[in-house]
Amino acid sequence: MFWNTSEPHGLPHNPFKSCIVPRPIGWISSISADGDVNLAPYSFFNGVCGEPPMMMFGANGNTTSRRKDSLANVEETGEFVCNMSTWDLRDQMNTSSASVGADINEFDLAGLEMEPSELVKVPRVKVAPIHMECKLFKVVDLPSENPSAYTNAMVIGHVIGIHINDNVLVEGMINIEGIMPLARMGYKDYTHVEKVFTMDRPR
Repeated sequence: MFWNTSEPHGLPHNPFKSCIVPRPIGWISSISADGDVNLAPYSFFNGVCGEPPMMMFGANGNTTSRRKDSLANVEETGEFVCNMSTWDLRDQMNTSSASVGADINEFDLAGLEMEPSELVKVPRVKVAPIHMECKLFKVVDLPSENPSAYTNAMVIGHVIGIHINDNVLVEGMINIEGIMPLARMGYKDYTHVEKVFTMDRPR
């Protein structure tokens, strides 16, 4: 089949997100200027460069004209933390995705303990094996097919500090198979890393 994305696709569900898989999950913690803490998973997430280390997440969607809490918080304070979501934390990650008010702390909602960060005021998910403390570099507003009800924005952050639990380091390298990071597929589907293989790049 061929789908001109400006026309109906004719399938039971939109296939777009199933064409970009697997997508790592950025479990973003943030805090408002008033001190309200937020934690939410974002599957439009990835690193964008290594020197300096920078990452992005897409804060997309809403049922009102209000911007996503994570986005609003980051714009207010200029800080956020990306916590690694794993197979063992799948239920807590899913719980934190609930659409709740800005005054609801998703750490409490998901039964997660907070831990202070080193360089930013935003708390971390204590049990997560890896955390990346970030300073906001830029917010890029993206087009929306219904701007009054649905916002799209790309948040780009400079990673200024990285926490790695010593227990996940094996001979100085991160044991990804042991962590089993979660990733998003299409529809309601997820996956996790089970197997890692190595290939040398051509010289």
